[in-house]
Amino acid sequence: MLRPWPLEIQLNKKSDKALYLQIADAVIEAIKTEKLVSGNALPGSRQLAGLLNVNRNTIIEALDVLTAEGWLVTIDRKGTFVTDSLAEIIPKKTKKEATENTIETAKSHLVFDDGFPDSRLAPMGDLARAYREIFSRKSRWQLMGYSSEQGNLEFRKSIAQMLNFKRGMSISHNQICITRGSQMAMYLAAHCALKTGDAILIENPGYKPAWEAFENAGAALLPVDVQQDGLDIQQIEKYLQEHQNIRAVYVTPHHQFPTTVTLSLKKRLRLIELSNQFGFTIIEDDYDNEFHFAHRPVLPLSSFSGLQNYIYIGTFSKIVAPALRIGYLATSSENIHKIAKHRKIIDVQGDNIMEEAVLNLINEGKIKRHLKKANLVYKNKRDYFESLLNQHLQNKVTFTKPEGGLAFWIVPNSKIDVLQVHEKLKLQGIQLMSPKKFSYNKTVKGFRLGYASLSEQQMEEGIKALSKLL
Repeated sequence: MLRPWPLEIQLNKKSDKALYLQIADAVIEAIKTEKLVSGNALPGSRQLAGLLNVNRNTIIEALDVLTAEGWLVTIDRKGTFVTDSLAEIIPKKTKKEATENTIETAKSHLVFDDGFPDSRLAPMGDLARAYREIFSRKSRWQLMGYSSEQGNLEFRKSIAQMLNFKRGMSISHNQICITRGSQMAMYLAAHCALKTGDAILIENPGYKPAWEAFENAGAALLPVDVQQDGLDIQQIEKYLQEHQNIRAVYVTPHHQFPTTVTLSLKKRLRLIELSNQFGFTIIEDDYDNEFHFAHRPVLPLSSFSGLQNYIYIGTFSKIVAPALRIGYLATSSENIHKIAKHRKIIDVQGDNIMEEAVLNLINEGKIKRHLKKANLVYKNKRDYFESLLNQHLQNKVTFTKPEGGLAFWIVPNSKIDVLQVHEKLKLQGIQLMSPKKFSYNKTVKGFRLGYASLSEQQMEEGIKALSKLL
């Protein structure tokens, strides 16, 4: 068994305490402080003797003591390991500590996430093949050096073509920066558009990780209510009259997070008009544009030719799998230079090889075929999820069937404590997003239930459990 890291033990050879006891006590302390945990393998006696510069017999005596006291167990022809019975020999935590720990670390057997795709549908075999093929090329060495901080050139050209053809935009590859996921894009956008003392308008309820990026840039958050057709534009107009330091607005106009509503055309046009008039940047997070089940997706705000100040953010993590950290942003030439400069400070460049592998899948049509298949699966799941809501939560909640995205937004009809419902479900091993995670100050009354990664049996179990608490 591989034991790659040496066990650090400091010995005092001038001490009255025998060396083998010093070694034994050091191992016990390491176990009590969880530096060593159940199942950890200890170095062999010869290796340990060499590491500590002591006689091997001293090590054997120490191991004999530890084994006799139950701290270690020896398995023939495998080695010496920390016992699996630590709970019986280490003092138990207080009842309060144990309860809190159980609630926080208990594994949920059913998770309503915020709308993740089903990773089982991901074309991982195709991606792995494309990745391997890159290393078999004669010119593979060219990918091993440094490249542009904006990302792989051909990959950016491909994204520019996709945005222009599929999303009605008009940009060049020089206006695109590849990032390690959309959150990095959010961070770069925040530090490009904002500085300390600025203010940014945000959706409430909304996406907290984006809020954190804006606050990290030194900006103050101004929450705007979300209505049935998107942001409350009148509230935005009032903010603009009262504040002179508003530099940006953050929106998820296609499928608003978490409510799934779509920003109406009338409001889109007015928001663009206000942006041009007051000079603030529209930071548009189009996190799941690819998943739409009715007519074609609504075109992004960034596709309107009259919009002067925008930063558009997209991701491949939703298309393929969350673990694939490839996002991108598109903006004006002026902004892209600022973003690239900042990106180079925190991350010299992206993952050239993975970008090349994904590009291969795009060029071969694999991504297009995957999305066609996935959308059919997700549409069927959405329809089944709707039937469960109608069957088990009729008259208990209000919801609108989403035309796209991978989650439902449901609002309880009765006056209940949504946080208490969240905690009670957690104790049953059912996890859903706490309303705290998308609420600004006052907790929003509603639940975002992602369905795409769940089986039909899991959906039904979760909805039934929720029904009992409502």
